[in-house]
Amino acid sequence: MIIRPLRGFSRTLAVPGDKSISHRYALLGGAAAGETVIHNYSSSRDCHSTLSCLEQLGVGVAVEGTEVHLASRGKAGWKQPAEPLDAGNSGTTIRLLSGLLAGCPFPVVISGDESLSQRPMKRIIDPLRKMGAGVESRDAGLPPLRITGGALRPLVYQPSAASAQVKSCVLLAGLSAAGRTTVIESKATRDHTERALPLFGVPVDLEGSALSVTGPAALSGAEVTVPGDMSSAVFFLAAALMIPGASLQIKGVGVNPSRSALLQLVRESGADVAEKETAHSGGEPCSTLDVSYSSRLTKSFPAEIRGNLIPNLIDEIPILAVMSPLLEQGLTVRDAEELRVKECDRIKAVAVNMKSLGIMIEEYRDGFHIPGGQEYTGGAVDSFGDHRIAMAFSIAGLLSRDGIEIRNPECVSVSFPEFFEVLDSLRD
Repeated sequence: MIIRPLRGFSRTLAVPGDKSISHRYALLGGAAAGETVIHNYSSSRDCHSTLSCLEQLGVGVAVEGTEVHLASRGKAGWKQPAEPLDAGNSGTTIRLLSGLLAGCPFPVVISGDESLSQRPMKRIIDPLRKMGAGVESRDAGLPPLRITGGALRPLVYQPSAASAQVKSCVLLAGLSAAGRTTVIESKATRDHTERALPLFGVPVDLEGSALSVTGPAALSGAEVTVPGDMSSAVFFLAAALMIPGASLQIKGVGVNPSRSALLQLVRESGADVAEKETAHSGGEPCSTLDVSYSSRLTKSFPAEIRGNLIPNLIDEIPILAVMSPLLEQGLTVRDAEELRVKECDRIKAVAVNMKSLGIMIEEYRDGFHIPGGQEYTGGAVDSFGDHRIAMAFSIAGLLSRDGIEIRNPECVSVSFPEFFEVLDSLRD
């Protein structure tokens, strides 16, 4: 697919429901007794992998467009699936669902596609074993996982690396443990799980950096609405910020503080980004974003991002990399080694693609440095089968002089099947 350059535009658009929140609402609704209705459920393939797993466990699932109806007798009513559960490409599905499966009184195998089969699971295996679950894996921590659950012990756990998925896995396992399970975070991560649990009848206690649930806890069905996905909106936000004369309105985007670090960064750098019509969708805030080009951004954006900012920017680093050559100071990213174990090695993918486009980049173990004052002329890049790489370099195509070819673009369906359709709408 060739992405042609784009000059000034003025548009209004919407993005699909948030992936991270959709996963959590579905998993909690599937584990809850009664009916759950989810509005604006993500269209992503990953989130539909979660629904397929729930169906295999005996949950009634009905999908009508972006509305999902779940009928469940609670986790006690789950049945042993006849075949291994297939999480597809979804790390969120396998890691969070493993926490729930650890409390089930039957063995389950959960696997995924070739990419997921290379992603590390030791980070969830260790705490689940400490809680009393049997977890077997391939090659010291790779999927498929065989989980033999049952009565669990409560746990106080501090993950070795900041991870919302590990935190969520342990808290969800804690719902089946007799007593108080606590996760202590060294760095704050996305808080969607602790916002979602009370909607389904389970309180979460927060004391400083410690989050706790008390089990055994029974979930109740709920009616919830998913806000628009900030991680999908950022690609269009970046295009509007970087293309002279552009203005864009993005409606109903989730602005959870643990997901809006990029908004804070660009605002502090002088970007013209305003929030209006702010409301709450269940436990999640959402707003309409008004975004316009501002030359101040390229002059003032920070030269380096590292440390505590990284966990809440991890999905946005590919698009930040694409913006970097056009920033006066360029950009250095450090402490982002987590990018090495995403759908692909995103640090390597960014480096390879930048070099193929003639952009200077220095690759580090935990990040990269891209000097400023460069421009995109044209060329070809590979998605490496990673949706965020494909979408980020599509924005590079809009910013280029001659256009950029994206090889293997179909992977965007993992998170945003409508991406190229929405991208084309900027030209209408």
